[in-house]
Amino acid sequence: MWSIIPKGGIPLKYPFDCLTNLVFVEEEELQPADIILVPGGSHNHPMNIASELYHAGMGPYLLPSGGFNAKLNRTEWEHLRDIALSLGVPEKRILQEDEAQNTFDNARNSWRVLQENGVVVKRALIVCKSFFSRRALMTYQTVFPHEVTFQVKQDDYRVNRDNWFRDETSIKLVLTEAQKITRYFGHHIPNWVQRAEKSSGTK
Repeated sequence: MWSIIPKGGIPLKYPFDCLTNLVFVEEEELQPADIILVPGGSHNHPMNIASELYHAGMGPYLLPSGGFNAKLNRTEWEHLRDIALSLGVPEKRILQEDEAQNTFDNARNSWRVLQENGVVVKRALIVCKSFFSRRALMTYQTVFPHEVTFQVKQDDYRVNRDNWFRDETSIKLVLTEAQKITRYFGHHIPNWVQRAEKSSGTK
């Protein structure tokens, strides 16, 4: 055991635990939300989970997002919609966003779709791959109004916070995510500080 004791007094198991905490959102008990968001992708697992959450009453609508994907030869939205339909989600409960080409598009376009459909969102639930959880969360937090509360349900199939450091492929994947987080969001920090201080009435 390395003698690394962060604030709070709980020793870290590995020196790179800080990277685990950066990339992987700490999961908490989920609360019912106004919308279940699924950022685009070609994997099935996130939509399987989102459909289970819908059936469990965790949200009245699913909003998968994603434009054309050459690997699928169709839009990611169509791919994700068909998974939900096969799992018994009513088509009228699946909102449509089929133009996004990146994560910021997923968030921006999803917010537009919600407004166009008159869906009032105070709490949102994001379902995504576990190693993508922090970047997805920060992206939606950047785009959506700051009054919206988010929770993340992670698809931890294969790569998760407990095993990412066990093989070279997963290590590379997580380190790349850490780089993307710092690269994508560094310039947003001053705006976040300003918005938080304005909201709390401090300077």
